[in-house]
Amino acid sequence: MRSVASKKRRASIRTSSRKKRGRRLWWEKLSNEDLLDVRICDLELKIPGTALQSRINQLYDELRRAGIAFRPHTWLSTDWFTPDGVIGFAVPFFLAHPRLARIEHGQMLEVEGGNHTWCMKLLRHETGHAIDNAYRLHWKKQWRETFGKFSKPYHHTYAPNPASRNHVQHLGYWYSQSHPAEDFAESFAVWLRPGGRWRSRYEGWPVISKLQFIEELMVSVKRSKLAVKSRSRPDSLSTIRMTLGEYYANKQQTYTQDSDDQIVDPYLHKLFSSDRTYRRRETAASFLRRFQTELRNRVASLTRQPKYLVEQALNVLILRCRELDLRVMAPGSENRINATIVITILTMHFVHDKKPQYRR
Repeated sequence: MRSVASKKRRASIRTSSRKKRGRRLWWEKLSNEDLLDVRICDLELKIPGTALQSRINQLYDELRRAGIAFRPHTWLSTDWFTPDGVIGFAVPFFLAHPRLARIEHGQMLEVEGGNHTWCMKLLRHETGHAIDNAYRLHWKKQWRETFGKFSKPYHHTYAPNPASRNHVQHLGYWYSQSHPAEDFAESFAVWLRPGGRWRSRYEGWPVISKLQFIEELMVSVKRSKLAVKSRSRPDSLSTIRMTLGEYYANKQQTYTQDSDDQIVDPYLHKLFSSDRTYRRRETAASFLRRFQTELRNRVASLTRQPKYLVEQALNVLILRCRELDLRVMAPGSENRINATIVITILTMHFVHDKKPQYRR
């Protein structure tokens, strides 16, 4: 919790900096520590003039080339999401300024949508939700027959089938399998992508029928009027009173995990040893710290999970190795392969048993 002195310092920083404000945003020259004391609503961020705006313009151009007149509106908030009944979507604020993207990376080890390709994937996905809302597509009988019931509850976790050919592969971790609404949004994103060659990519897969249905559906959209016209902006940046520091404390807490020794210990004892014969060998905790970045990135790539979540799994292992006073037995390269397997197992345990549901 921030102290009273810290809050006073924040107010002083904001007041004095406003007097000096010119063409640059007033907080740009603050230290990272002081920047974390700034309220999100005081960042005064806007989409126009940013790289984010050029990507949104590209999205609009893709819709135009697809013959779709609909244009979702966008606003800045703390996450990617499309509210039910709204024909636009929110984009995380840190994509609107490179300094904030660096802060996000420093706090969470990655920036969701931080590069052009990743951002365009997310923009197309959210557009799928927005166009679904705009024309109430999920009210159609054939939509339900193709994707399932939109009213199906969102569960905290889902168990994907990586071998499934009934779903497109677009965002990470087979997200199209999490809910019918996500299945539609993911399929729409694949259909919309220019040069995606979905016909050849998914030829012979059952999911091709979903993509063909979307193509037929978009023909009807071209002739239809909007069924919903709400351009509200829930949780817009101006309403977010928490500081950046509070935002990241809450966000990191989402991925904070407690050690489940009954699950962790058997794997650690196979990988490392507590035998006194290996007392002169490197400690397991030191070994994991030495290769922490490599292991984290490798497991995040394999599991398609956030790097911060994988980092928490690694921290659990390091702490438990220290408590058990474990030592390295096998050569480094072999240990790194085995460690990757153990970290992957623990990460997926966190995902299936403890991770909150994704927002859409």
